[in-house]
Amino acid sequence: MEEREIRNDARGTIGRRRFVTGAMAAAAGAAIGPLAGAPGARAAAPSLLTASAAGRRVAIMGGGMGGLSAAQELAERGFQVTVYERKALGGKARSIPVPGTGTGGRRDLPGEHGFRFFPGFYQNLPDTMSRIPRAGGGSVKDNLVAANLEMIAYKGAQILLPVPGDIAGALTPDAIKDYLRAFITLTTTVPPLEIEFFLSKLVAFVTSGPRRRLGQWENMGFADFIKAGSMSQVYRELLVKMFTASLVAAQPEKANTRTMGLMFEALVYSGLGLGPYGPPDQVLNGPTNEAFVDPWIAYLTGLGVEFKVGWTATALTYAGGRLTGAQVSDPTGATGAVTADHYVLAMPLERVQPLLTSALKAADPALARLSNLTTDWMNGVMIYLREPRPIAAGHLIYAGTPWALTSISQAQFWRNGFAATYGDGTVTDCLSLDLSDWNSPGILFGKTAKQCTRPQIVQEVLAQVRAALPNGAAVLPDSIVRSWFVDPAITGEGTPAVATDEPLFINTTGSWADRPTATTRIPNLYLAADYVRNSINLATMEGACEGGRMAANAIMDAAGSPATRARLFTLYLPAEFNGLYATDDARYLLGLPNQFDLLSPYWPGH
Repeated sequence: MEEREIRNDARGTIGRRRFVTGAMAAAAGAAIGPLAGAPGARAAAPSLLTASAAGRRVAIMGGGMGGLSAAQELAERGFQVTVYERKALGGKARSIPVPGTGTGGRRDLPGEHGFRFFPGFYQNLPDTMSRIPRAGGGSVKDNLVAANLEMIAYKGAQILLPVPGDIAGALTPDAIKDYLRAFITLTTTVPPLEIEFFLSKLVAFVTSGPRRRLGQWENMGFADFIKAGSMSQVYRELLVKMFTASLVAAQPEKANTRTMGLMFEALVYSGLGLGPYGPPDQVLNGPTNEAFVDPWIAYLTGLGVEFKVGWTATALTYAGGRLTGAQVSDPTGATGAVTADHYVLAMPLERVQPLLTSALKAADPALARLSNLTTDWMNGVMIYLREPRPIAAGHLIYAGTPWALTSISQAQFWRNGFAATYGDGTVTDCLSLDLSDWNSPGILFGKTAKQCTRPQIVQEVLAQVRAALPNGAAVLPDSIVRSWFVDPAITGEGTPAVATDEPLFINTTGSWADRPTATTRIPNLYLAADYVRNSINLATMEGACEGGRMAANAIMDAAGSPATRARLFTLYLPAEFNGLYATDDARYLLGLPNQFDLLSPYWPGH
């Protein structure tokens, strides 16, 4: 197929070197315009760029959290932005309606890649949400409602997690340990000595200075840190796998201690109401697209952002030390070239890597190191119910389940009546689950999730949920299961060709050294995704949003923009511990363990 290129000539007008009739319509700035008559097609932009637009045209490849966050920061400051998204705006956070399930004027049943979780320690994303108008007034941040992250189901028993509370007196390491011990010792069957060891290790992390966190804990597996191999099975299931596989789809022996420690620390401080944090567990009051993504797209469109959905970046062109263009294909398969002043790769790790030529990797070795990073599977399963089942008033962890399941009962939080709004009127609730371990055999068929067909996945998930819940068979009987939905990113299920189109970046030991910054050594190429180095240090909406903000700031710097830079929020650390951090960094440099560490076989010189 013949290719057409759009470029800017010396006078700023748009010239056409080659053209395929009807293939692609022209548009100004970074974009190739939508096909005439295509859904969402807009009138072509003016063909003459103003002087103020020089150096301010941005092409963003990827319309997930990182790409949309970068687009917002730039568009609010007058940049001309075009977003190219191969699949659907919102990325892994988007809603995925179940086709053909809505009748009688109702909307299709809402599905998703996996349920949304907005912990209180998110700061960048809520700030972004606070600037997106909501129909009827307010912002989409107002669509967040507090839930209770307080329940674990484990082999037919209910275990409570620490709920929001207070520490009596001064904030000290012992006070944190006492706060957690009060819940863990009363509600679990983990041997007391193992609980004390676990709490002491977590206090050792909380009091570690930045040098130890990056130099020691980043390079140690979480399972090694808390000595999972030497402890009881209940310890491994409740205090190890629960914090790794269930929460972040990581294997305990692969996940690094720094990442796991940061998440534990942030959850505790959020639960204690410290710093700027909000409620520990927050959810949206409706499907993600309705409550967040759709208003976001409308807002950005009003700012002049162009969206090209179904358009895929297929190659990057590089010459003279800069990107000179990007090759794209449109939904019909027609190909073309995009030129811009700045290019942002806001695509997932596995989508960026094929675009990186040997020349690009030579220009910036950090791009070559992306091949060292790891992804894993974390995908959603929705169970649609005939009767409401608010099993927990927030997110629920099914500890000890082979597939590391977590769930939320959604109808209790949504502002619109479920049956009246979605499906055929018989569905009143959705039990939305995340399946985080696709490699361990289940309890029903003895197969991994990858080896199961879609119906077998659902049957196995129900069996594991029932085994974990108190009186699980009565709480979730077959009679109330109306239908189900498995993330369509999974393909070839039950066959050797099983694959996922949307894996999740995983922080393995030492992976920080292989993670790039948002700014590359190629002056007009930037990265905006959850795998760039960010303060939350985890593959999350928050991390991607922060990456988008960092990319936007770098573009403003390169363009010499006088605009105020996007604010970058960092995780809270209590000032009360500053002395402990300094002492621990001195101990680290001397090759000594953290003063609260009961067992630390790894430090410099040992």
